[in-house]
Order: sequence, then C-alpha cells, then structure tokens
Amino acid sequence: MSIQQRRERERAERHRLIVAAARDLAETEGWEAVTTRRLAERVEYSQPVLYSHFKGKDAIVSAVAIDGCGDLAKTLAEARASHDDPAKALRAVAEAYLNFAHTCPALYDAMFVQRTDIPFGTPDSPPELKAAFGAFVAVVEPLAGDDDVETLTEVLWSALHGLATLTGSNRLRPDHHNARLDLLLRRLLP
Repeated sequence: MSIQQRRERERAERHRLIVAAARDLAETEGWEAVTTRRLAERVEYSQPVLYSHFKGKDAIVSAVAIDGCGDLAKTLAEARASHDDPAKALRAVAEAYLNFAHTCPALYDAMFVQRTDIPFGTPDSPPELKAAFGAFVAVVEPLAGDDDVETLTEVLWSALHGLATLTGSNRLRPDHHNARLDLLLRRLLP
C-alpha cells in the first residue's frame, strides 16, 4: 500500500469517526450540543482537523443525514424483503420507516427536518438518498396501478413523514398509531 493510499484511508476513517461522533452526540444531547469544539474533544482531533473535513456544523449535519439515508435504505429493503405479499411488504416498510424515526429522532431530524443544501430528488442526489427513495419505490411499484410510481411514492413518504413528525412531537393520540397507519395504507394503496 502506498503512502498516498494509507493517507486517504486514514482521512476516510477520520471522516467516519467525526460523523459517528456527531450522530451519537446529537442523539444523546440534541443538535445544539454538536459543536466543532465538542466534536474535536470527542474524537481527539483538533478543530482545524475537523475543518479540514467539514466547512462547519451544517456540513457535518449534512454528512450525518446522508449517512442516515444509507441506513434507512438498508432498513427499508430488509423490511420489504421480509414479505412476499406486496401489501404486507408495504406495511412492513411503513412500520420500519416510522420505527426508524422514533428510535433515531436526532438522525431523522437531520435527514428530513433541518434545512440542508443536499439535493433531494435530482440527478445530483447522493447515492444514499437515491437508495432510500428506491426502497420506497420498490415496495410501492407492485401496488401503484396506473399512478405514476414516483409521485405515489412521494405522497406515501410525505404522509409517513407527517405521521413520524407529529408522533415524535406528541401531537397525535398515542393509542391510535395502528389505526392511522391502517387507514393511510388502505386509502393510499388499496
């Protein structure tokens, strides 16, 4: 292995370490606790090293969001693969999405709530975002009928995002979760 390859590998590992530390800190203490100073202390690198990887906190949050979309894509694909029946697969994917939002609220916030310059829904979208959306498309496609699959997927995703956000902020009746999800899936994709 050349010196250049070793340096690139070490740089990629530092990048992953910073992203993981930011994600962990946000989940335990909230995004306001994620500062370059705190991250530098946590990963045991100087702030200039952090700035050599990221322009600032917004760039770190974006990196966490992209990383999270990769995790979400895997979660949704696994949920879909657990059922042969398209309707059951859709239900499993919807539940997996809502569970992801519930168990990783700070990560979900970075991915889908905070302002970001990450291009969504464009050819320039990062592969992790395309994979997460593709996991939704794959489960919607067998049930879409004559509807445009991607538009229907966006509507489903929007509805699930609304449920996740309102549930996460305690705005919905907690004992009606299953009834809401049943109604949404029955009405959207009969």
